[in-house]
Amino acid sequence: MSDTIDTQGDDDTLLQELALERLGARLVKMEGRVFVRLAGEVEAGGLVVPYDLVPAQGVLAKPSKWRKLERDARRSLLLERVTPAAAAALNASVAAFVDDISARCEEHNMDPVLFLSQLAELETSEPAAHVFERIEQRLVHAVEREQEERHAARTKESINLAEYPDSFHVARRMARRFIALLGPTNSGKTHRAMEALARADTGVYLAPLRLLALENYERLQQARPDGEPIKVSLVTGEERRMVEGGTHVASTVEMLNTTTPVDVAVIDEIQMLADRDRGAAWTAAVCGAPARVVYLVGAPEARRAIEALAERLEVPLEVHLHKRMGPLSMEKTAVRKLRKLQRGDAVIAFSRREVLMWRDMITEMGLSVATVYGNLAPEVRRAQAERFRDGSADVVVATDALAMGLNMPIARIVMTTTVKFNGVEEEEISASLARQIAGRAGRYGVHEEGLVAGYDDDTHEVMRALLKEKIPPLSATGFSVAPSLEHLNRIASVTGETSLSKLLKRFMHNIDVPDGFFYPRITEEQSERALWLDMLPLSVNEKFMLSLVPVSTKVPALQRAWEQWAHALAKKKVSRLHAEHGEQGGGLKWANLQEVEDTCRLYSAYAWLSYRLPEYFPSGELAQELARAASERVDAILHAQNAAARKKHDKKFR
Repeated sequence: MSDTIDTQGDDDTLLQELALERLGARLVKMEGRVFVRLAGEVEAGGLVVPYDLVPAQGVLAKPSKWRKLERDARRSLLLERVTPAAAAALNASVAAFVDDISARCEEHNMDPVLFLSQLAELETSEPAAHVFERIEQRLVHAVEREQEERHAARTKESINLAEYPDSFHVARRMARRFIALLGPTNSGKTHRAMEALARADTGVYLAPLRLLALENYERLQQARPDGEPIKVSLVTGEERRMVEGGTHVASTVEMLNTTTPVDVAVIDEIQMLADRDRGAAWTAAVCGAPARVVYLVGAPEARRAIEALAERLEVPLEVHLHKRMGPLSMEKTAVRKLRKLQRGDAVIAFSRREVLMWRDMITEMGLSVATVYGNLAPEVRRAQAERFRDGSADVVVATDALAMGLNMPIARIVMTTTVKFNGVEEEEISASLARQIAGRAGRYGVHEEGLVAGYDDDTHEVMRALLKEKIPPLSATGFSVAPSLEHLNRIASVTGETSLSKLLKRFMHNIDVPDGFFYPRITEEQSERALWLDMLPLSVNEKFMLSLVPVSTKVPALQRAWEQWAHALAKKKVSRLHAEHGEQGGGLKWANLQEVEDTCRLYSAYAWLSYRLPEYFPSGELAQELARAASERVDAILHAQNAAARKKHDKKFR
């Protein structure tokens, strides 16, 4: 609120005496100021727009100072500040402003009165120029809101997620059939599916991990019952081993070829449909695998989700439930002491640091140890697992990376903890993960039963409870769909947007999701990368591709490499690798285990880029060679550390 100044004595007649009222002047006290406002009106484009504004020199004094001024001093100040010239200048500036706002409103099909009415209604001590800025800002925001609503509507019209299955043209035209083989670990479900794949004339195996793709690639090469070798190709994000005249493909699930029809497809670990970050790849595989028969292999809790998908896709479904082929039992008591560990044990921890710590403690007891954790390249994990299989290692110490793939003759699972860091905080593992890890014990045909124990009493009892817990079924709706380049280009074409982060947000929030059966998902890492990539002069296609590079942003050396590749691509510079980067040049000889692991991942990421942009990342073959050399170096370091610890033990007890 504003108040008219209490002019002592005859100040109330001052404006009249000076004939300033004819200029539309009035004195106001507000916001700790005494100022003059000038009222008037302008005409523009048929509009008569009134105004009541503070001219450029309209602020006179603070109230306390004004009260102390003599009448003559006030009179002089008013005559100096409130002049016909000042009134004319204000009128001219208002007229120009009204013309500008009217033209902009017409351009955007808006009513200018909504904004220009503020010229007379806005109660403020700010000069007219500041009021103009405020109104202009309101108009800018209104235009942005209107544009946002228009773009949101266009985005919704351009993508209807209910039609997602129709984007897989080959699969939709085929008469497909689903066969779900569901059961716990060691139930023979994967074996049955792989036998069916080997018998088929053509087929594809879709794996959750590069390691499993590699294992089943080799398995298929010797799998045909008639002894005739199967021509199998291997396709992962980082590697291609293409066979001329190939009939089968072993692939990671993200690399599914949706355009080449086959007789049989096997989608492994189907319960990954519910995975927060990668579930969209399984949704795409179920909707788009171009096979007459699609085997869906995984945990029993996926049944309801599979049934819902089959019904939605109008594909006939058979469900076969498999039971574990050998019993799985909890040990009566916890292990409690290192000396009670024995040959055939798998000791589980949930971080690389913990795995290496337990490895060192166990080797100091005289046992040989194989080591498996997620940061190791697939080739290293396989080499370590092979040491356990052939008896070179007595015990395997592993993270939950052991839960998926890596079939090993494990007699007993020993849990060092049931608490795992989920990326934000530490929490107890789910009953589903506990059961999947425990199920690795008691390999059928090797052990009569599988045993499970906690290392300490608390862990032992928690595992006992988790293995008894009923696992809830996967949700039968809300199946993740990740944005494809086609989705983003479609949104860009109707909105004119080129920012990757904004396109991803539009995909998440503006596309049509009629019933929520399919639901848009992007990973937090992709979202963060998009913001950084938008600062570079790259195309939407290039930014999208770089946002998907399989390299951890949490490892500084890998993050730096990724940023360097992005900067080079923005400048259209070629990024090459050189042989001296590898062990041949001594680069890995003096590196520690962590550094060599990271180097291996860096070369794999480069190989991934090389397959997609060979003109800018031409050293793909060298990257694979260097990655193999780094993998061998990691395996050698692990082996040497193991041997050194055992030697220390032997000296101690000699």
